Amino acid sequence: MSPLTVFLGRFFGLFCLLMCAALFARPKAAIVAVNALTNSPGLLLVTGICTLAGGVATVLGHNVWHGGALPVVVTVVGWLTLIKGFALLVTTPESLGRSYRWLHDPRWFRIYMGVVLAFSLWLTVAAFLA
Repeated sequence: MSPLTVFLGRFFGLFCLLMCAALFARPKAAIVAVNALTNSPGLLLVTGICTLAGGVATVLGHNVWHGGALPVVVTVVGWLTLIKGFALLVTTPESLGRSYRWLHDPRWFRIYMGVVLAFSLWLTVAAFLA
């Protein structure tokens, strides 16, 4: 397994694990922050640019579709990051706000964060054991 796969797996895994744990612990504050983000075109632009840059960098450096689950998952995360960054740049704040409407219920937010937290834990463990 390539050192880049291991690094990106650890990076994405730990980043998502820590971020999701913090958001899971404070769902109301996270919901307020997401609402503020969708109401700020400037923040959406900066967020979209940074997310797109991270996605493009990951896809250019690691577009591996073989070799086991970890390399493929890292590649998929890179592509999803690229797509999300592009979507943030081209989606209107109103449309984005409507798409995040499900976040207004903390119960659904915690379920979603729990699923992403479990995935992040798997990615982190798999990358550190590789």
